[in-house]
Amino acid sequence: MSAPSATRADATAATSTRTGPTRIKGNGLAFWLFFTPFLVGLCVFTILPLIWGGTLSLFEARGTVLPTKFVGLDNFRGFLVDTAFLQSLRTFLVFAVFIVPVTMAVSLALAVLVNGLPRFQTFFRSVFFLPTACSYVVACVVWRLSLFNGLESGIVNQLLGVVGLDSISAWLSASPYWWIVLVTVRLWLQVGFYMLLFLAGLQAIPTQMYEAASVDGLNPGGFTMFRLITLPQLRTTSAAVLLLLLIASFQAFDEFYNLTGNNPETRPPLVYLYNIALGPQQDFGRGSAGALVLTAIMVLAGLLQTWLVGFGSNDDATKRRFGFLRGRRRRPVDAAETETAEELEATGSTGSTGSTEKTATPEKEVRR
Repeated sequence: MSAPSATRADATAATSTRTGPTRIKGNGLAFWLFFTPFLVGLCVFTILPLIWGGTLSLFEARGTVLPTKFVGLDNFRGFLVDTAFLQSLRTFLVFAVFIVPVTMAVSLALAVLVNGLPRFQTFFRSVFFLPTACSYVVACVVWRLSLFNGLESGIVNQLLGVVGLDSISAWLSASPYWWIVLVTVRLWLQVGFYMLLFLAGLQAIPTQMYEAASVDGLNPGGFTMFRLITLPQLRTTSAAVLLLLLIASFQAFDEFYNLTGNNPETRPPLVYLYNIALGPQQDFGRGSAGALVLTAIMVLAGLLQTWLVGFGSNDDATKRRFGFLRGRRRRPVDAAETETAEELEATGSTGSTGSTEKTATPEKEVRR
């Protein structure tokens, strides 16, 4: 064996016998220089406020961020019977019922249309995504002063006049008109982001699946192919989009605060808790408890949605979950039914064998 070959063999043996974690080569000082600012910001602006908020939730703290009197779980119990807080949760439910399905439908439709374009996909992706970079406050000002200002010169009222409808002056002060304003501004701001998520999911679907479906007779680009091929492949993306939309609905604040203010009928949980902690009351203890209650509700809603829909591709598990909710459990099979099924199966197999033999007999006679 030559010297170079022996050297390579020794290096290979040393590599194969090496145990333990692989260390990244580099200067430890450089790592800490880059990592320390992030760690300090995380501790100062996230971890410490969470710990301090949890501490204040157990105390009475009015007009001060320091705990004054220990009240235990009284702040949490108060929200269970607080009619204003329950009304804010109902407002969230109404808002979520409107914004979640509308955003999913519009973003998926736009993603399908953009994905089907042979050219200018990058241009349309940028156009639909641009509103995401706009500030919520700026968008609310445009909606309030230009689109839905309640005047005859308002853009929406002018469009209503074109189609022969009367103008509406109470866009932001009467139901159900304020829901149109709130849903449209949130839809315009977020639909481009979710369109990109669906577009990424569409582009990850193998083209061989569409080709095989076309060979089987499905119309390329038809609704049947979309229902049987595209939608099942977008299940994971749809579950992620649904979860993100629910979390975003829980966190709705800017459009409600800037368009309808502190109206009890259109006040989501965050606006209500903001007025408790930073309003005239300045009850930081109760506000911190409400924030923890809202966080717990968000976590439970996310876990329930994940349990029902899931992020994986195990369709059987999802069917079992929905079957459990609908009460459609399988009835246990009796021993007599099992024996009857086995007898029928044996009879069927015997009959099929006999028919095969009868069919084969004339063929033998013809050959003779």
